[in-house]
Amino acid sequence: MIVLRMLLGRVLSLVPLLLGVTLFVFVVMRFSPTDPALAAFDGANATDEQLDRFRRENGLLDPLPVQYVRFVWQLMQGDFGTSVITKQPVADIITTALPLTVQLTLMGLVIGIVVSVPLGVISAIFRDRWPDQVIRIVSLAGVAAPAFWIALLLVQWLAVGEGLFPTSGYVSINDSFTGWLNSMTLPAVSLALPVAAQLTRIIRTSMVEELDKDYVRTARGGGLPPVVVVGRNVLRNALVTPLTVLGLRLGYLLGGAVVIETMFALPGMGQNMIQAVNDGDSSKVQGFVITIAVGFVLVNLIVDILYLIANPRLRSHS
Repeated sequence: MIVLRMLLGRVLSLVPLLLGVTLFVFVVMRFSPTDPALAAFDGANATDEQLDRFRRENGLLDPLPVQYVRFVWQLMQGDFGTSVITKQPVADIITTALPLTVQLTLMGLVIGIVVSVPLGVISAIFRDRWPDQVIRIVSLAGVAAPAFWIALLLVQWLAVGEGLFPTSGYVSINDSFTGWLNSMTLPAVSLALPVAAQLTRIIRTSMVEELDKDYVRTARGGGLPPVVVVGRNVLRNALVTPLTVLGLRLGYLLGGAVVIETMFALPGMGQNMIQAVNDGDSSKVQGFVITIAVGFVLVNLIVDILYLIANPRLRSHS
């Protein structure tokens, strides 16, 4: 019951947050220099009468509060509007593009976790010795390196130089699993390495704090093997703190996917959003931004739930 009550509180707190996101996106798009009417008629071939008629038919001349209420009401019905360029429903475009972005984000997350957990544990166990020093230097470099710079290096080395991976393009997993894996590996690794570097440092710090606690010294004094002490107790307790950071890192992965997809010509949310901005297609931009924002909020809700499950002390104090 305590967990359900806390979960209900988390869900209810999302309502004003999501409304704030929609209001922010609405205001930014309405006050941007982009005119949906000019974008719809490609500017040069439209008369003033055609532009005015388009604005009236699409409610662009209504008061801003009326437009916002209509905008939110349409979103609640799953209606993200229609692209003024392609005339397609934005929801259909999102449905096509979102799975690729989710694949890239999850693949980057898995790589980040697989790399960071063992490195963080090794760094903590060999504290202040040469493995720790090497891992700390490498992780610091990874934190400082942006994902797009890592992507350029990987393309130059593994794609252009060694020819192991394609430089760009996408192969659907339904067409060829090998082709899909080849097309997704470099983008996912580029996205994952900065996150892995940050998580490595956080896991290392959390592990060091746990290793210095009394129960660890008691367990070691009782003759328990170090592998059992670290694997059964220390690692489980030390991962609670990195778990709270993981939600923010997922937000970084979602945001970084915008740039990475464009660099590797992947037809996901990022590349579509950049194209929509270039075309002045405000409906698509709104739909993509809100979808990514809602995804970020939901991911953090899931992380909060996992944190409640992983930290029984928090439940007992609530």
